[in-house]
Amino acid sequence: MGLNSFFLVFLGGGLGSVLRYVFSKLLPFQANSFPWATLLSNLMASFVLAWVVFQMKDSEKWSSIQPLILVGFCGGLSTFSTFSYENFQLLQQGQLALFWFNVLFSFGLGLFAFWYLARS
Repeated sequence: MGLNSFFLVFLGGGLGSVLRYVFSKLLPFQANSFPWATLLSNLMASFVLAWVVFQMKDSEKWSSIQPLILVGFCGGLSTFSTFSYENFQLLQQGQLALFWFNVLFSFGLGLFAFWYLARS
């Protein structure tokens, strides 16, 4: 764990965070609406992480891509805190259908990414 790993996490995290920010501007979450940007961010991070884990884990580049892609990019792109906050807002607004759809769809598709890519 050298200085290079810290730089790769920093770089990947910055790229993932900027992409999440772009999604939040293109698909803003407003009262009584569905949090599409957070769903997209979390699912993209899940699919990228699953693909890298199942396609690259036996590669000689595995140790060099972990800090950049898995920790940095996927960590910066995904957001459990925003997911929790938006679900809390949906509950406060009485939007139970949107709340349950978001929770089940987010977890379901995230797990599907790993299941599907593990089969390959």
